[in-house]
Amino acid sequence: MSEEVYTVEQFAERLKLHPKTVLRFIKDGRLRAVKVGKSYRILRTEMEATMPGFSFEDYRGAAEAYRNRLEKRIARSDARVTSIIDLPDIAPDVAERMARMLPAARAGQAAHADAMTLEVIYDPPRRHLKVLIVGSPGDTAAMLKMVEVLSED
Repeated sequence: MSEEVYTVEQFAERLKLHPKTVLRFIKDGRLRAVKVGKSYRILRTEMEATMPGFSFEDYRGAAEAYRNRLEKRIARSDARVTSIIDLPDIAPDVAERMARMLPAARAGQAAHADAMTLEVIYDPPRRHLKVLIVGSPGDTAAMLKMVEVLSED
């Protein structure tokens, strides 16, 4: 009978961990894995051996319960996040597109009781763009992802 085999990414996703954490476990010797080319493969039994008494389902259930508690705590709190993103060497057309798209993305979100503050500032001579975001943790995270996507071009 064949056993389930996972890549680092699949293993991390199942355990709700970051792939770098799984790689660190492998390098530290806390998790056995087989190197195939430039990547690792991990057997399901290795996870169960690493965490005796726990199965995938137990771990996933505990991780899901923790995430739900954390999301509820953040949702009902008055927590605000302030982020300043400095983007050097941004072409004027990219800066213009971001100055249009970011406020449009914010306006397109469902209305929340706590409004988000968003400022996009461009310095043409230095080709330097700054984005200031103040909002709830979840909304700010979504907007940071949008900045990342728009600035990749």
